[in-house]
Amino acid sequence: MATRRSEKTPAAKKPAAKKQTAKPAAKKAAPLRPSVRAAVERTAQSADDMAAQAFGLPPAAKKAAAKKAAAKKAAAKKPAARKPAAKKAAAPQRRATAPVAAASRTPLPIQKHLALETRVAAGKTQRTAVPLEALGAWEPKPDRADPVAIITAQETDRLQPLLPVRHARMLQNAFGFYRGAPAVMSADLAAGPRTDLEVQLCGDAHLLNFGLYGSPERSLVFDVNDFDETLPGPFEWDVKRLVASLVVAARGNGFGRKKARAIALASARSYRDFMRRFAEMDTLTTWYTQMNADKILDGIHDPVLRADAERTATRATSRDAAQAAAKLTVVQDGRRTIVPQPPLVVPFRDLPEGLDIVDLNRSVRMNWTTYRHSLHSDVIRLLSRYRLEDLALKVVGVGSVGTRCFIGVFTGRDADDVLFLQVKEAGRSVLEPHLKRSRYKHQGERVVAGQRLTQSASDIFLGWSNGPQGGTFYWRQLRDWKGSVNVGTMDPAHLTAYGELCAWTLAKGHARSGDPAAIAAYLGKKDRFDIAMADFAEAYAAQNEADYAAMQKAAEDGRIEVAEVF
Repeated sequence: MATRRSEKTPAAKKPAAKKQTAKPAAKKAAPLRPSVRAAVERTAQSADDMAAQAFGLPPAAKKAAAKKAAAKKAAAKKPAARKPAAKKAAAPQRRATAPVAAASRTPLPIQKHLALETRVAAGKTQRTAVPLEALGAWEPKPDRADPVAIITAQETDRLQPLLPVRHARMLQNAFGFYRGAPAVMSADLAAGPRTDLEVQLCGDAHLLNFGLYGSPERSLVFDVNDFDETLPGPFEWDVKRLVASLVVAARGNGFGRKKARAIALASARSYRDFMRRFAEMDTLTTWYTQMNADKILDGIHDPVLRADAERTATRATSRDAAQAAAKLTVVQDGRRTIVPQPPLVVPFRDLPEGLDIVDLNRSVRMNWTTYRHSLHSDVIRLLSRYRLEDLALKVVGVGSVGTRCFIGVFTGRDADDVLFLQVKEAGRSVLEPHLKRSRYKHQGERVVAGQRLTQSASDIFLGWSNGPQGGTFYWRQLRDWKGSVNVGTMDPAHLTAYGELCAWTLAKGHARSGDPAAIAAYLGKKDRFDIAMADFAEAYAAQNEADYAAMQKAAEDGRIEVAEVF
């Protein structure tokens, strides 16, 4: 700042000096096009300028930035009294560094503190309004929407060439269909009875949306790990989604009705029991409660189950950035690039012209600045030590196939110091047509806020941003000790234990975001809730099989296209 003031007086005397300072600024825009590497090697730049060049900011945007910078200088050099001039020069600087609208945090409403007795009474009152037995009912209404129509309605704004991959993954089996059809189930849940006991819903709490990952403290933890559909809503919707998924999986594994129902009852009982325990804990104890791999192993006494859990934990710690780099990239001329695996992984340099998306490079690169503003300052500093090497479109999941999802590989100290980030499109939650509209206008912020509220520990790189075409995205690490189970190989004992663990995790997340005392009071100490959840799960698993058959017929009739490679 002192240097700028000392230059003010001579600048005012020699107007020609202004033209000399403007010319270099215009020339700097030219090097932005050729390569990412040339941009990031300019170490004399600020962290913001490095990020902009590393992501290949388009020349038009750079010219606009140069124009703003010139306007700032002109405003600072207007003849005026010293104090007003200082204020004018400072104001544009504050605006330039302030977070853009996409990354500004949405204020949360302050919740009124209620006495414990009041909260318990509210839960018990709900038993009259919505009896526990009513939660177990499922009967499709005559005007129930066509499930295939609901699924295809989601696909209108997705990448059309990838939709056959989505259909193929959903048609693998009944459980694959269940994974890809949260919109169908949310419409069905909205048609039934619901309580007023609100929590931050996962929105898609089937058993494969739970898993292991690395915490910032480098502990292997187990938690919910998918929040694309998160939204505040009645707690039982998540429980129904989980318990029904267990019965769908049990049927798929060939278990009889008795065993499938026993698995559902055990999961619902686990949720009820642990919700009561959370209701009895101190508030901070509940908030800090975390399930790590060591605790899971300590609680397993069956030698077969324990050995299986140990293998899963070991595999999870090996699934990191180094493993992703070995699988997804190669080093050529000292630079790490992503290997094409079409149609599932397609580097931007190889994208076919048929994809209905404008300037993918610009789409990902332009939202870098807004993403950074959604992070903590220490993480921004950490990111400045990496440079972008390559970008690719990557197909992920089942229900998400067709959304705009990218991966970026970054390197730090050298080509072996790797960071993978995933940039995923965030649309409106499938729950939103049936519940209150999200308080978050930015859908990426909705996902991030729901995840941070529910999880005991979240990825430090979790953030959100805008794309230039009006899309909203969220960012996270691609692999950070990621571990999941193979449902298809589970026997009844494994599936029962896993269902109980998922139910504990769900109760913990609901206790963080909702009122555990009110929910526990509603559930009670008897098994009425367990029975209701098992009844619903059995009925809805049968409904899911009928919907899966309807999608199979749609494929046979040519109503939907199915890929051979998925």
